[in-house]
Amino acid sequence: MKRRQVNLLPNIITTFGLSCGLFVIFKANMVGVGTYELLLSSIIILILASVADVLDGAVARAIRAESDFGLMFDSISDMVTFGVAPSVLMIRSLSPDQEGPIPFFILMGAMLYTICGAFRLVRFSMRAVAEKGGADKMAKGMFVGMPIPAAAAAVTSANLFLHSYYVAWFFDAHPTLRAGILVTVMIFIGYAMINRWRFPSLKNMHFRVPSFNRLFLGVIGSVAIFYGLLYYFPILYVGISWSYILAAIGLTIYAKIRMRRLSMEESLDQEDSEVSDEVSGEEKTLR
Repeated sequence: MKRRQVNLLPNIITTFGLSCGLFVIFKANMVGVGTYELLLSSIIILILASVADVLDGAVARAIRAESDFGLMFDSISDMVTFGVAPSVLMIRSLSPDQEGPIPFFILMGAMLYTICGAFRLVRFSMRAVAEKGGADKMAKGMFVGMPIPAAAAAVTSANLFLHSYYVAWFFDAHPTLRAGILVTVMIFIGYAMINRWRFPSLKNMHFRVPSFNRLFLGVIGSVAIFYGLLYYFPILYVGISWSYILAAIGLTIYAKIRMRRLSMEESLDQEDSEVSDEVSGEEKTLR
């Protein structure tokens, strides 16, 4: 009985994350909430869901309660919370009319993002079941394709930033322009989820603190981040979300350059070995 109760703990955490996603979807369909306030409160709830998404797997591994049911349940929860909720928020924030080409492109962008998220989660689950814990990770803590929680953060942060008063300080964003930017972002993030780009896994990152000075600077940086969360949340959130994407693009370019160098070195080594074989063969014939 105790063992069964212990196994329920990761699923309870996953249920909390799923409840967060459902709450955001249902709340977005309620009338009487401002666009910026709706986005801000929904993003905070999705951040809590992201924390739950990290905790359920960590708890399952810690108490050795990993199961195929938990893996599939986690994928369904991620699909609703990070695959459907951001699309619903984008449609609700733009408030498209019933007719015209702009609502059509808004719906297409939202659908493409959600479908790509489904493909990403299916590929993740299939590899996890096949590799029994490999879970779509590459060597040295890398993901193949953008993880869907990070994709949801990138989409919702861009949506919040475009509806914040920081953008209004510089120019009055026309609804058509805002819709075009967000649809482009949704399509790009959807493509990033199903592509072969390498994204670093934050779970496997280890930070060393070799001296007290760096520890002190880290504390100052943490205070600065906390201050930014309180007073400049849209700017800080979009900066962190899209910095992760830029880091992944840089890692992908570096990996491709390294693979080309290795292939060139292998070809040169092969040519050298062929030349040495030819020289040794000529020496044998001369003898």
